[in-house]
Amino acid sequence: MSAPEGNQFWKQRSKHGKDTLFADAQLLWEAACEYFTWCDENPFKEQDFVGRDVTEIHRDKMRPYTMTGLCLYIGCNEAYFRQFDTKEKPEFRKVIDEIQKTVYDQKFSGAAAGFFNANIIARDLGLKDSTDITTDGEKINIPHQVTYKGEDVTPKEDV
Repeated sequence: MSAPEGNQFWKQRSKHGKDTLFADAQLLWEAACEYFTWCDENPFKEQDFVGRDVTEIHRDKMRPYTMTGLCLYIGCNEAYFRQFDTKEKPEFRKVIDEIQKTVYDQKFSGAAAGFFNANIIARDLGLKDSTDITTDGEKINIPHQVTYKGEDVTPKEDV
């Protein structure tokens, strides 16, 4: 049975839409700090064998902070963070920027210090090293004239 035409039942709802995961930005920051602490206190374990008697040891390996890991930790998806790109809640935008900076810095610093695989972290952070190979080692001829204080100072040989 459908609702009668012109009904106003929707006005009787006590709330509209889904509850927010965090009531304010401070709670989001505290949850992110809990995740960062959890990562620091729960490093990966690497099994290794050392010495002449081949003794088994376990080494702690630093766990990188990730946005995906944070989302799993607090129970949301990455689209949750993208919803705050609007200017409606600037306090959340500021906290999310701080979270992203913290994740970026920990990954970059960890890779630079050799704790993480630099190639994987560079790709994840969008870093790249590029080289221009369009001239294939040939000299480039500059066809324009260069003047300084009215005198021709164009290089006489190819660059």
